[in-house]
Amino acid sequence: MSQSQLQPPRLLEQMRAVIRARHYSLRTEETYLDWVKRFILFHGKRHPRDMGAQEVQQFLAHLAVEGHVAASTQSQALSAILFLYQQVLKHDIGWLHDVVRAKQPQRLPVVLTRDEVAAVLRHLSGTPWIMATLLYGTGLRLMECMRLRVKDIDFAYNQPQRVRAHHDTPATPTAAQTPPGVGPGDGSGRALALVGRDSLPWRLEAPGALGPPSAEYPRDGL
Repeated sequence: MSQSQLQPPRLLEQMRAVIRARHYSLRTEETYLDWVKRFILFHGKRHPRDMGAQEVQQFLAHLAVEGHVAASTQSQALSAILFLYQQVLKHDIGWLHDVVRAKQPQRLPVVLTRDEVAAVLRHLSGTPWIMATLLYGTGLRLMECMRLRVKDIDFAYNQPQRVRAHHDTPATPTAAQTPPGVGPGDGSGRALALVGRDSLPWRLEAPGALGPPSAEYPRDGL
């Protein structure tokens, strides 16, 4: 038996395996691993097992005071570190009392009026139009829309069609309805089926995907 087979998996590989066992998205996996790497490097490559709440507080304070990160970014880092301790190391670091919190910006969201949305949609066509219409009409998030595949669209359902949205977290997909004017009967069905297809210029992980095109599952024939 080789030496590599005798050695236990490295910490980050253990964390990757736990994340994938819980069916988190690839983006969440990469984000969590990156924050844990930064946490370890910040403390001179000490093993997290030898650290605790004090070191976590120091790292989070560094992000807020010297890194000037947003409150959401600091919360994301905390979530990644807590996942490491609770789910991978099985170690309770207790309650974090004296964390210096990043300031939450006070700003009102900018919401387009219906006329402004219509003006934007008039300047789009094809797949960009169908994606923008879905985002506005169904309430899908950007990544949920980009992950849509043919199996997520129920064309047999009476207008409006039902769409299944996949989330970044391992939750049950939710259903949404397409807005009026989107469906196979008005010529937009093929564009709807093209959303999230592998031939588009982006590459994303797709929950429950069949894998690369093959003789059994060709890419053509939509």
